[in-house]
Amino acid sequence: DETEFRNFIVWLEDQKIRHYKIEDRGNLRNIHSDDWPKAFEKYMKDVNCPFKIQERQETVDWLLGLAVRLEYGDNADKYKDSTPDGAKNTDNTAKNAEPLINLDVNNPDFKAGVMALANLLQIQRHDDYLVMLKAIRILVQERLTQDAIAKANQSKEGLPVALEKHILGFDTGDAVINEAAQILRLLHIEELRELQTKINEAIVAVQAIIADPKTDHRLGKVGR
Repeated sequence: DETEFRNFIVWLEDQKIRHYKIEDRGNLRNIHSDDWPKAFEKYMKDVNCPFKIQERQETVDWLLGLAVRLEYGDNADKYKDSTPDGAKNTDNTAKNAEPLINLDVNNPDFKAGVMALANLLQIQRHDDYLVMLKAIRILVQERLTQDAIAKANQSKEGLPVALEKHILGFDTGDAVINEAAQILRLLHIEELRELQTKINEAIVAVQAIIADPKTDHRLGKVGR
């Protein structure tokens, strides 16, 4: 409503913002005047509002923010130590509680968020979204911490290898081909070792999930 909007602007200026002197607020207070939009536009420039008069939603939000800042500045000692009413009644033990206990695993937003994270981190889908969330947590802890990333980015320095000490097991009849075959075999062994390491890491991650007795709080009991 246009009249309510204009009254609202006048109330903010009179009660909270008080940018103009009282005697200079006449044009802004004359809400029924055809020239009020011009007075309002001038007011916005004077208070350095970054929005245009057509952007009413943004303008209202910005003016309210200005009013709150000025209100706080005038009563800083009164507000600086205040806490929300809900926070005053919070049980301190709840702060240390397992955060996953209070999660609603059937909430569509929760499921969508977990699925988006799983897709991003390329984690296998599971019917229980809480299990997927725990898998995400393990992956983040093991792979995405600063220490893990720094370790992964470290360049590997190669060590000199004496090929003559490694028996090929067969002879191609050509010394150059024999040497190339020895190099390929050593590279293959290195790849197998890396694969085994990844398999071991996957086993540990799965064991960490299935061994957690609080993985599914809907069971109503500890363990399976």
